[in-house]
This record gives sequence, C-alpha cells and structure tokens, in this order.
Amino acid sequence: MRVIGNSGLEVGSIGLGGMPLSLEGRPDEADSVRVIHAALDAGMTLIDTADVYCLDDSDIGHNERLIAKALRLWRGERDRIVVATKGGLRRPGGAWVTSGQPRQIRDACERSLKALDLDCIALYQLHAPDPQVPLADSVGEMARLQAEGKIRHVGLSNVEVAEIEQARRIVEVASVQNRFNPLDGERPHDGVIAYCHQEGIAYLPHSSVGGHNGHARLARHPTISCIAQELRASPYQVTLAWLLALSPVMIPIPGASRVESALSSAAAADLELTADQIEQLEQMTGLSPL
Repeated sequence: MRVIGNSGLEVGSIGLGGMPLSLEGRPDEADSVRVIHAALDAGMTLIDTADVYCLDDSDIGHNERLIAKALRLWRGERDRIVVATKGGLRRPGGAWVTSGQPRQIRDACERSLKALDLDCIALYQLHAPDPQVPLADSVGEMARLQAEGKIRHVGLSNVEVAEIEQARRIVEVASVQNRFNPLDGERPHDGVIAYCHQEGIAYLPHSSVGGHNGHARLARHPTISCIAQELRASPYQVTLAWLLALSPVMIPIPGASRVESALSSAAAADLELTADQIEQLEQMTGLSPL
C-alpha cells in the first residue's frame, strides 16, 4: 500500500489505468467490466481515468461511466476504491486539445461528478497545462472546486517542476502524473521524480511500460528480458517492480484491456528485484532508487 501525497488516501502500490477500455478498438462493455473487476479482485484500489478517455467529444465521459457501472456491479468494498480523474482537455474529431479555461475546468468537473455518480471526486487532476491560459487560472479554479467540496485533492499531469511549484503556491498538490518508463527516461520532465520524492508528492507514471507497443519493446530489451527470465516473470512485471523500487512515492497506473493484463500488473506488486538486478537497471537507465 502507498499513500497519495499528504492526502491520507491509501491505495495499492499499483493502480489501473482505464484509458485502453475507452479508445479506438476498445473491448465491449461486458469485457471491460470484467477487466475492472479482475483488477479490483486482485487488490488494486486506485483507478485512474479522465473525461477524455473516449473516442471524441460526442463520447466524453465514456471511461468514467464505465468505471461507475463496474463499481456498482462489484461485490467488494467499494469504499476502499479511489477513483482519480482529470479535466482540461477536449477531443474535437478525436484530437487531443488542451482546454484549461476556468469555465472549462468547472464544466468538466461537473460532468465527471455526474458520470462517476459521485458527490465529491477523491483526486481531480489537471490533464495538462494549457499554453493559452495562465496556469494560475486553471489551478485557481480547481482550488475553488476543492473549497466547494466537489473535489478532495488536487493533482497535476504532464508538468515540469516550475509548474508544480507555481501550482503549490495556490493549492496543495497531492500527485503528479507524467509519462515515464525505463525505455523513454524522464524527458521532457527531467527532475520531477526527484522533486516529488523530496516533497512527498505521489508520482503516478503513465505509459509506465512504454505506451503503445510497449510490451514488444520491453521484450526485446536485453537487460529487462534477462532479468525477467531470472525471476520467471514478464518484462512488463519487471518494469513495474523497478518503478516501485525507485521511490515510495511512485504509484504506477498501467492500462489494461484484457483480464490477463490486469492480473499481471497486480502481481508485479509482489515481485522483488535483487540488488544486482536493480544495479543493472540503474546502469541501463541512469536512474537509481531515491
């Protein structure tokens, strides 16, 4: 279990990324619900979503509605599950467009509350800074939504250290969600992981196993595939275990569109790398545990 910043929200060390269940080529609803239930039954207690995990603007909220339905049908302890969502993008014609105007942030939050069937969102994240809107305006609206009781905790996504510091002058930041995996390194957000570790801010790496075609890329990597063979695990699981070893603030959120993938991700939480294996990965990536 790990804690999301200073929020007091305790979650499993690996969460479920909901995006693959709602984009092009998504599974049907029944299969998607089975994936979510498999993740929850395996011990995952954090689900990461966004209003724009959908096909286009006409489909906004698809992933949130799917998660809400899966939770209604699940027979476990729903009070233990933390659903984190995001606002600040649009999907005109299927494109990904930043939209950080305060009115857009508020409208997106209201839609997410309805889609998730919640009175208050546990963790609401700015999906990305909008270069056309001052960050203080976007984050300031999130602070107002928090003051109104519509969100409990504020997170940021796709940000640099200077942007985190600017946001923290307005509101407490519980989490940061950036792209990060051993194949791509930390660019273009160098220094954010160390900053979050130092400040006790949860770091939720998305694309944590390489994004699209990540499985194939990991399987071809000699260091990762060799360690996977030693541990009788998959390269995917080795990668997630390495992320967990980097810092106690790290909470990977790999996506899944199949039950087998969700179960594999959950099992990675129990995989322990040896000191020698961590050193090999350090030499490969240039990053050592903090």
